[in-house]
Amino acid sequence: MAFVSGAGVERETEGWKFAVGSGILGWVLDAFDFFILVFLFDTLAEHFHVSKASVVYTLTLTLAMRPVGALLFGALADRFGRRRPLIVCVMYFSLLTVLSGLAPNYVFFVVCRALYGVGMGGYWGIGASYAMESSPRRFRGVLSGMMQAGYPMGYLLAAVAMQTLAPALGWRAVFFVGAPVALLIVGLTVLAPESEAWKQHRPASMGNIFASLAEHKGMFFYLLLMMSVLLCLSHGTQDLYPDFLKSVPGIAAKTVFGMKTLYGVPVLYNIGAIVGALIFGHLSQTIGRRNSIMLALGVALLSIPAWAFGTSLSVLVVGSYFMQTGVQGAFGVIPAHLNELSPDAVRSLFPGVVYQLGVLMASPATMVEYALRDRFGYPWALTIFETAVIVAMIAIFWFGPEARDRSFLREA
Repeated sequence: MAFVSGAGVERETEGWKFAVGSGILGWVLDAFDFFILVFLFDTLAEHFHVSKASVVYTLTLTLAMRPVGALLFGALADRFGRRRPLIVCVMYFSLLTVLSGLAPNYVFFVVCRALYGVGMGGYWGIGASYAMESSPRRFRGVLSGMMQAGYPMGYLLAAVAMQTLAPALGWRAVFFVGAPVALLIVGLTVLAPESEAWKQHRPASMGNIFASLAEHKGMFFYLLLMMSVLLCLSHGTQDLYPDFLKSVPGIAAKTVFGMKTLYGVPVLYNIGAIVGALIFGHLSQTIGRRNSIMLALGVALLSIPAWAFGTSLSVLVVGSYFMQTGVQGAFGVIPAHLNELSPDAVRSLFPGVVYQLGVLMASPATMVEYALRDRFGYPWALTIFETAVIVAMIAIFWFGPEARDRSFLREA
């Protein structure tokens, strides 16, 4: 698979900031709607009269359904353009989030979270391809970081909502608050232009889309391996960490900058995640995508002792801050890296399916860590799992390809 890169003379698409803004804001909302659940394990278990493990299971189900959405919405975006499928996807997953908050019983809630996973999976491929194709090449690295920083930003806002909205309005309110944001995203997308790269490379039929996918199967399987392991790192360091904090003696009763520890620590480490995504995304424009990712993984590896074995609040804050700086620093490069390595005709479907199949492959990570906890205790369970994942990731990127600054337009 040959790639063409270089500075070249590029034309700035008028209104590209609206396209990038809708892509970034949609990923913030998507992450918010996903992460509110990690703060409600106990509340929902009590409300629906089920075990906590049953509520944790809905996380796995949501992650497992994401490839379906990537395939569906990715194919639509490659065939019919980025804008309309993006609008439909945002409205769809926002509706399912609202319905989750209205769930009268556990079965209804499970169905809603599974269907929500289809929308969550569909959004990233469209949003990332739309943002990367619309942005000027010289800004691609930093905007990649901004796009992926939307994920920890959504996590952070979920933690804030649990401390502000939930006590005042009840836990159901956190499932409703994102609906107005969905309308804002729709407005930005309406104002944004369609992707010029899509117009140039638009497939003639759905058959051409899937033929292109099959033609590039070697790259597909490499990127699938890459994303599967990287997503084990992401979900393995995030999904159970609030629950881990509860297990540290004396921590839950303390406060961080006036916030309860179980919410305050996630707020702080998601600030680190946002900083990491921005720094390493920007750095990738200079030192390359792979080198930037491996450097970020090194930061995550060095933070494990404080992150997993800290016994004081200050050590846990520092450890979790630098862990998420490294983890999301690596992810900050991914929107640019995946889109640059993807075939032109399927730039929404290809990275979206790779990303979300990676989520499916990584979906047992939370349950594996939960099982390791029962045998080794939380600190060693987290350490064993994440050390193995980080070492594997460094090897995968060390020997992998790169297409930094590749042009998406024919005339360039």
